[in-house]
Amino acid sequence: MSELLNLLGAGGSLAAAGGGAVYARHRYPNVFWSAVGLPVSAARLLGSYGSVMEACGLTVPPSRLRALAVRAATRREVRPVPPRRGMVRPTSTGLRVRLRLAPGQEVADVAASTERLRHAWGVHAVYVSEVKPGVVELRLVGFDVLNRVRMPRKTGGGFLRVPVALREDATAFVRDYRTVPHALTLGATLSGKSMYLRHLLSGLAGQRVALVGIDCKRGVELAPFAPRLSALATDPQQAGELLPVLVGLMEERYDLIRARQNIPPEVADGEITSDVWGLPEDERPVPVVVFIDEVAELFLTATRKDEEKRDEMVTQLVRLAQLGRAAGIYLEVCGQRFGAELGKGATMLRAQLTGRVCHRVNDEASAKMALGDIAPEAVTAACAIPPERPGLAVAGDTSGGWSRIRTPYLSLAQAAARCREFAHLAPDIPALKPFQPMAPAVSAD
Repeated sequence: MSELLNLLGAGGSLAAAGGGAVYARHRYPNVFWSAVGLPVSAARLLGSYGSVMEACGLTVPPSRLRALAVRAATRREVRPVPPRRGMVRPTSTGLRVRLRLAPGQEVADVAASTERLRHAWGVHAVYVSEVKPGVVELRLVGFDVLNRVRMPRKTGGGFLRVPVALREDATAFVRDYRTVPHALTLGATLSGKSMYLRHLLSGLAGQRVALVGIDCKRGVELAPFAPRLSALATDPQQAGELLPVLVGLMEERYDLIRARQNIPPEVADGEITSDVWGLPEDERPVPVVVFIDEVAELFLTATRKDEEKRDEMVTQLVRLAQLGRAAGIYLEVCGQRFGAELGKGATMLRAQLTGRVCHRVNDEASAKMALGDIAPEAVTAACAIPPERPGLAVAGDTSGGWSRIRTPYLSLAQAAARCREFAHLAPDIPALKPFQPMAPAVSAD
């Protein structure tokens, strides 16, 4: 009887442990990975590395000297040689290991086998990146990091660099305005586009940058950040007055570059190869980031009389997109759709927007507007975003690369509070004074 009770007790403990592991795997995947997944996957990798590489076709015949040495020392059959493996480094979300490729191998060979490696080592996903010629890094991700987003400690932020989301390979997606000056963000209602915008604004609020908003939805998206904005237009009429001022500001900065570098005045702005970052720090004007929410509102017209004004605004936007980078003026364009059907200048403007972020959209045509001309294979991934995962998006650029990202939750109150906290950092730009929004009064409570 006592043996039966002991057996039942041991079985109950095992059942409780198994149930706890299943609960942790779904509820706290990071804890489950650290306690169970990491040691199991590391053991699989170390124990089966050679055979897995051979099964994936990632081995090469040994050199003659190696073959002679093996036969002389052990008289065993000489097996193909896998890529030389470095130290396995555990992380909070997976494993990292570097491989030195054998002569004749390339990164594409390893990238083509990621799905096989994932199954062999029991992880959620495997990603390959080139460290230097002949050396690649395998990043093994143990669980779906986009299910519950937790930004890594080291995000790579800095001046004009905003870590805004998490990539599917557990690295931070950083919006770098110096590298990608202009970007287009598309997404349907409740897709997470506004959350993405909040992170950008709150990330730039603490930097010495002028923030300008054009929100033709009567300011419902950007008005809460008014204390940190240097200018805000809430309808197409105000936008039509603000855009010429921004173009004039850009031209003043080109004149400043000319004066500093002795460039003749007859040289066109588009032929000036330098930018404001080549100026001395005490003479360099502050960067300006222009946020345009619902860009389609700037293109739509009700009457023929409005078409002339619309064409003028679009022309000014295109000029800012073509020449603004050198003047330190960057565009962040957001909307639900942005295609040729909007009218004259839409395609020309979109072509100048290097960065692309596509949240969930209502049709395939909208995804093609954002990603079809830079990464056609990413269109399918964008169309597969489910409604129950807001903030999930596909990010790409004109290099053709793309990845899935997801923005962590940030409430409107938190983003607005950060803008109020850094309201004193809003630079004084006289040309934008007439458009500076009235910040709402904050009670002493």
